[in-house]
Amino acid sequence: MSRRRYVARGVPGGYRVWDNKARRWWGDLYQLCPDDLLTELNGEANPDKITALLKRYRALKR
Repeated sequence: MSRRRYVARGVPGGYRVWDNKARRWWGDLYQLCPDDLLTELNGEANPDKITALLKRYRALKR
């Protein structure tokens, strides 16, 4: 199993996505762990699916 580029890390208030290659945070702060988003980012990386997942997780924050 190869090393994953994007991983979720727990931070105060929820989760953030860490980019191991760029060594910086990616995206927003999420209340729930964005498992579907991480799977897509580390796998196929289809931009349409990523956009839909980002919209879904942003809607959960409200």
